[in-house]
Amino acid sequence: MTNSIIDSTPLFEVRADIPVAATAQEIYDVVSDLTRSAEWSPECMGGEWISGEPSTVGAIFRGENLRAEDVVGWAPLVRGTWYTEARVTAAEPGRTFRWMMLTHAQEDQESIWGFDIEPAQQGSVLVHHFRMGKATAGIHKIVADLDEVQRKQFITDWTEKLVGDLDATLARIRDVVEGR
Repeated sequence: MTNSIIDSTPLFEVRADIPVAATAQEIYDVVSDLTRSAEWSPECMGGEWISGEPSTVGAIFRGENLRAEDVVGWAPLVRGTWYTEARVTAAEPGRTFRWMMLTHAQEDQESIWGFDIEPAQQGSVLVHHFRMGKATAGIHKIVADLDEVQRKQFITDWTEKLVGDLDATLARIRDVVEGR
């Protein structure tokens, strides 16, 4: 058996933060409403709550996503419109909101996105983070036909994409919350 970069744990772990001139609750009201994600996400175009009470622990959100052809263009990724489902794992108003990506059979995966809101001198600091412990079914599908050099390049390129997505998301959320 060979060791692959895909077997690394965590496979991805990224975070970013930004100051926002707003209260923690004002920020939380935006980030916990995943139906508004088209206003701030680089790929999620919104979606709908399909189970549970929206924005509460255990609720399931079905997201509609749109990925451009040039996003890590060399890799065999899903392009165009595609759908995901996620379960809310933490919902503490004014503090934290997190969701776990699910398989197509609605099973948990070690792929967790989240926001934390911290107090600051002027307003708040919004922290956005993503952690993938073990590779998801989707990652395994993407790298199935790649050799180890290509797999390592994919992880490098995808990490760079994730960092850019977190930064873009935070800037967009700040604009939405501050009314820009």
